[in-house]
Amino acid sequence: MAGFEARAVPLDWMAWTWETAGFFGAIASALVVLTLLAAYRPEKPRRGILGFPTTRGDRFFVSLIGTAYIFIFFLCTGGEVFWYPVAAAVLFAVAMFRLA
Repeated sequence: MAGFEARAVPLDWMAWTWETAGFFGAIASALVVLTLLAAYRPEKPRRGILGFPTTRGDRFFVSLIGTAYIFIFFLCTGGEVFWYPVAAAVLFAVAMFRLA
């Protein structure tokens, strides 16, 4: 067993808290759900407010990028209560999936 431990990649380079694990677990779960939806309920790209055809995966990606920008903006403005950017990110994601 010592040989395996010597070759294993150390995980102490990142702060693996339950929040971090939950975030990555949620992203992984969403990707699994999107893959299953694409396999069992394929869709045609649709044109929305973005002005170009998008699929579920495209809208999910834009939602993730938008969420990152919302949180970066919030952190740059010195915000302390994280429920405001969470609410803004959820509203942004709902708008992306409904309107885009």
